[in-house]
Amino acid sequence: MIFESLPTTPTSEELIDQAFSRAARAGRAKQGVEAQQSMLQTASNILGDNLHNVVTEWPDFDHVDPFYGELADAILREEFASEDGVDELRQHLSELSWASSKTHDLGREYIGRLPNDAEKARSLRKQGFGRMGSVMDQIEDDLEAVGAARDALKTLPEIQPDVPTVVVAGYPNVGKSSFVNAVTNASIETAEYPFTTKSVDIGHFERDHITWQLVDTPGLLDRPADERNEIEDQAVSALTHVGDVILFFVDASAACGYPVADQQALRAEVGDRFGDAPLVTVCSKTDLSAEIEADCYMSVEGGEGVTETLTAAVDAVGHEPELPFEE
Repeated sequence: MIFESLPTTPTSEELIDQAFSRAARAGRAKQGVEAQQSMLQTASNILGDNLHNVVTEWPDFDHVDPFYGELADAILREEFASEDGVDELRQHLSELSWASSKTHDLGREYIGRLPNDAEKARSLRKQGFGRMGSVMDQIEDDLEAVGAARDALKTLPEIQPDVPTVVVAGYPNVGKSSFVNAVTNASIETAEYPFTTKSVDIGHFERDHITWQLVDTPGLLDRPADERNEIEDQAVSALTHVGDVILFFVDASAACGYPVADQQALRAEVGDRFGDAPLVTVCSKTDLSAEIEADCYMSVEGGEGVTETLTAAVDAVGHEPELPFEE
């Protein structure tokens, strides 16, 4: 996953301590003006290079898959309590990029100004260190914000945008999780969106040598849009980029606790939101009731219609594998 490998972001204080302690060791290995030169070179390299690495470890959001781009934006809007999200992160990274260049420039500037007198060179080196420290003070909040963004994004659920995907939707307790467990042999991975305590269940199955993923998103696609907050609604928008087909579960018995009319209204809303993705309506819990019009009828409890429901989802997509060119 693109954010999982992001390294821990150091604090300003940690970088300063590392740079100046390494510089002191470098200075002890030399004498006179050369020692001051070595200290300036070491400190500016450590600060500049580390800041550069923090910036370049982040992906270019203009080339991130739209699913992860929109989801990251939603999460960062929550993290920063801001409407800008990814754009605010870009601004923080821009400040770090400026500081990287500035600390390198300061190293070159003060090395070029060192006099031949060792004591005066030592005084000028201290001045250079002071200016580098001032730069680091200016970006203290930026480093903290980038670190918070990294921590928020590293635990994103690993949904693969390039794998054919079945998105499972419907009110709570209508049989979605039982179905996902049944068709994936219980090989379920669970992850949490950083802005919700609800887990995202991701399972996989194979059909005709193609691996598919099922995504069940409790807390997002199990209630109407007017009950979701703005951040959760954007997460739903992100899911539209990976959903190749929607399996919408309806409990005709209403044993789930929600009237059938409400379930059908949510089905229409989800269908509109996902646009071109086909929507397959599943009447679940047919051991209790099958008194609705649906594309599939199924009971995990009774062991009926489960395979047929999965086949209906696959057939609705009509996905064909890319085969090597044959003459």
